[in-house]
Amino acid sequence: MKLLIVESPAKAKTIAKYLDNAYTVRASVGHIRDLPKSNKNAIDISGGFVPHYEISKGKEHVIEELKKLTKKADEVLLATDPDREGEAIAWHLEQTLKLKNPKRIAFHEITKEAVQEAMKHPRVIDTNLRVAQEARRVLDRLFGYDLSALIWQKVRYGLSAGRVQSPALRLIVEKEKEIRAFIPEAYWVIDALFEDKKKNQIPFHCSIEPKTEKEATDIVERAKKADWQVESIEETKAKRSARAPFTTSTLQQAASSRLGYAPSITMRLAQKLYEAGHISYMRTDSTTLGQQAVDEITGVIKKRFGDNYSDPKQFKTKSKNAQEAHEAIRPTHSTIISAGTSPQEKKLYELIWQRTVASQMADAESLRTKITAVADNKEIPVFETSGSRVLFDGWLKADPEARGEEIDLPKLEKGDPLKLLEVNSTGKETEPPHRYTEAGLVKELEKRGIGRPSTYAAIIKTIQDRGYVIKDNKALKPTDTGEVVSDFLSQYFADYISDSFTAEMEDNLDEIAEGKRDYVKTLKDFYTPFTKDIASKKKIEKITNLGEAPKDMKCPKCGSSMIIKLAKSGKFFSCSKFPDCDGALTFEGKELEGPKLTGEQCPDCGGDLVERDGKFGRFVACSKYPKCKYIKKDAVIEGQEKQGDTGVECPICKVGTMVEKRGRFGVFYGCSNYPKCKNIIKSKPTGRICPECGSLMMEGTKTIPERCSNKTCANHNPHRMK
Repeated sequence: MKLLIVESPAKAKTIAKYLDNAYTVRASVGHIRDLPKSNKNAIDISGGFVPHYEISKGKEHVIEELKKLTKKADEVLLATDPDREGEAIAWHLEQTLKLKNPKRIAFHEITKEAVQEAMKHPRVIDTNLRVAQEARRVLDRLFGYDLSALIWQKVRYGLSAGRVQSPALRLIVEKEKEIRAFIPEAYWVIDALFEDKKKNQIPFHCSIEPKTEKEATDIVERAKKADWQVESIEETKAKRSARAPFTTSTLQQAASSRLGYAPSITMRLAQKLYEAGHISYMRTDSTTLGQQAVDEITGVIKKRFGDNYSDPKQFKTKSKNAQEAHEAIRPTHSTIISAGTSPQEKKLYELIWQRTVASQMADAESLRTKITAVADNKEIPVFETSGSRVLFDGWLKADPEARGEEIDLPKLEKGDPLKLLEVNSTGKETEPPHRYTEAGLVKELEKRGIGRPSTYAAIIKTIQDRGYVIKDNKALKPTDTGEVVSDFLSQYFADYISDSFTAEMEDNLDEIAEGKRDYVKTLKDFYTPFTKDIASKKKIEKITNLGEAPKDMKCPKCGSSMIIKLAKSGKFFSCSKFPDCDGALTFEGKELEGPKLTGEQCPDCGGDLVERDGKFGRFVACSKYPKCKYIKKDAVIEGQEKQGDTGVECPICKVGTMVEKRGRFGVFYGCSNYPKCKNIIKSKPTGRICPECGSLMMEGTKTIPERCSNKTCANHNPHRMK
């Protein structure tokens, strides 16, 4: 038996079709090993930054199956994705399955021709690529954990930082501060509608933008009294060249702008199209197309549009760090116009097809026209209008949405009279800088060298998932929490979230991938000064407030001045005398209700017990949290039943009752006498006892309303119940 291992079941299914059952194809379902979540034993720093991997949870059965298959196999091939991460997965498979000299194959498109050609050229696992990926993973862990731990201590528990996410957040926060600092300036726009001698109506606009309403009104009034004619007509022919085929970055930008897809959605859809064999590999910096692809595209263009539309060409890759995939993103077969199983996939495929085919087509040609109208007294500023007319659509034939709006002006001659139908002025203000859209942020990250195309989607998703950034319409806006985290990092760790540091580190990782830089030296050069900087900042005081509130903002309870603080929900105004006074206001000036006193004393420290809101409802705890972390168990709160108590006696200890609890896998029911009694069941108990084994009966399904909580009992399986 011959075994071929890939990452994804969909990819395995596609490849299996091309190997004529000569290989058993199985998937690892992504990574099978990773660093442990706890940082305690994740990396042996003193031993040379050696990572200690562990099997990813849920992958045990995958590994067990693969081990059984490898023992039977005469040959094992690893066909993971053709990039650093794919190389790392192949290495993890080799190590975990204890493979001896496995063959590594790589292809940039999943077609029969590409797969069969790759099978003829197996190689060994590329150590440099694997080490570069490991360096990135270790570097991000060291940076994130150490810096996040400090932020927990100095700002607020639960906040975090990341090597590439934090610089991206910094860009968004800096843009927001530019917007706040912007001072708008007033101006007026004057629009007019003229009619020529053939009764064609043509919109014009004044060539200047007055700064005052008086000046604008004066121009409007004089324009109404004047006679108008065409002063000049400028016509210029212009060519518009097709854009290069998609790279990862430009695909994310175009899909965001045209289709409204977030980068993470775009990459997920592209992954599915790739695994189904519809497009080439979607993680690439290259704009190059293979000659075979160019020849096929040229044939499609000539057949669909005509010989005069064809203009084969190659585009120079601009990125100095072009990744391992050596072709742009393109359809594997450009003869196929539509592909994908969902409407979203089909739209993305169509976008890729249009861009790829258009890139090999002739320039579009247009005639741009600028007409100037002048008043007879010539004391009024001239009015202008511009338009264009397509002479030859060229590549726009394949990608019509790229054309944009065009105004086709009528044929006029110099000196032709114009009749003013209407003229009006509109007061406006200069606008502040626009916030980044997801497409705009991707473009900026690429421009500054922050991250790599394969990481952009994850960067943007992470800063949103952490609650640092929200989407306001299509724009990315920092939250209060995001601003506080970014300001803290900018104040104390500016060097580590700067463009230069981030871009230089990416270059270092690229050099590791090329075999030009040492793994240990790279990490040591970063980590030695980094840990010293972290240690030096441990002396700074905890940030308990974010500045003084406006002087007119007074505490609603005692009338004292207020300060700005940060909560999970954002910034708020707190009384400066807290904890002696717990008065608080929202930024809108509404009073915030503080914890409600119960009248009881904390048995641990003597402080007041208060009611608080938690993730699973209200509970009673000490008012001196976090100094005192006492929580009253089974507290009964007025207007609220005892949390989750079913009232059903535990059949094991006969002391406690079964109460609702929540764990990592959802709701379950356990004895209130825990930890003395550890009886738990999966569903809510009905109160009845199983006649077969004496265990509790619990809620079942619609068809079988009750079943035994004991898995070994016949009454547990609904199909066996009597």
